[in-house]
Amino acid sequence: MPLSLPSPFHVSFEFFPPKTAEMEANLWRAIQRLEPLAPRFVSVTYGAGGSTRERTHNTVHRILSETSLVPAAHLTCVGATRDEIHAVADDYWNSGVRHIVALRGDPPAGETKYTPTPGGYAWASELVAGLRARHDFEVSVATFPEGHPDSMSLDAELDNLKRKIDAGATRAITQFFFDNWTYLKFVDRARKAGITVPIVPGIMPVTNFTQTKNFAAAAGTTVPRAMADLFAGLEHDVETRKLVAITYAAEQCVRLADAGVSEFHFYTLNRADLTYALCHILGLRPGTPTAVDSSP
Repeated sequence: MPLSLPSPFHVSFEFFPPKTAEMEANLWRAIQRLEPLAPRFVSVTYGAGGSTRERTHNTVHRILSETSLVPAAHLTCVGATRDEIHAVADDYWNSGVRHIVALRGDPPAGETKYTPTPGGYAWASELVAGLRARHDFEVSVATFPEGHPDSMSLDAELDNLKRKIDAGATRAITQFFFDNWTYLKFVDRARKAGITVPIVPGIMPVTNFTQTKNFAAAAGTTVPRAMADLFAGLEHDVETRKLVAITYAAEQCVRLADAGVSEFHFYTLNRADLTYALCHILGLRPGTPTAVDSSP
């Protein structure tokens, strides 16, 4: 596997708020393990329908007070009025949070179709504009290289992304993907459409392939047959799955780096080892200097 990597480069990590004391301990072990890599930021997710709102806030505040990391808090349109969202944004700003990941959000549990909340922001582009008008946040948004499940086409996905950028977003982070060509083609189409902000690839190391297939189906992400073949027969072999996972993800990242990518967003699933190993393979070590923006 050739290591013709841009050096240095940027990374960011995504965590989700813990539900139990044991999960909280696991999260903080992951945070402490990854903190020395000095990521550009770490994002903390919101559950569907805002179901983890308080736990998200608590996690973000703890990261601010107990670590050197820069937190980026997720905010969604779901389950909150504009006034409620403004109150959350004000609290983050007053606490020192300067980066928001603004998302439409998924339907609440038990619902299959997204419906705007009465009195709330209907779409992520509106949320971006509202946040930017409220405070001088840095705002990142999501994009889907294979199209959001609700998008009619890739052109519609790009139109939606452009609306979010025009509203004030400065970075797009992709849904996870496993076929690099999908991402590279999407970036090329975005550039031709006049979208110039960084489009950062979202990378998810796979430890549980069955679970990942379910995630992928819900997100409209293709799982290549070659990837499925690699994990075949390993349902009860955790250690071999880890070895296969790091091999697949490392090759994916190296090939992206060969194509000029110098920034990666890792979906950690609150586990540090695979993400730390990927960063090590890519050449990022504790104390390594970071680079200026140069992502596709």
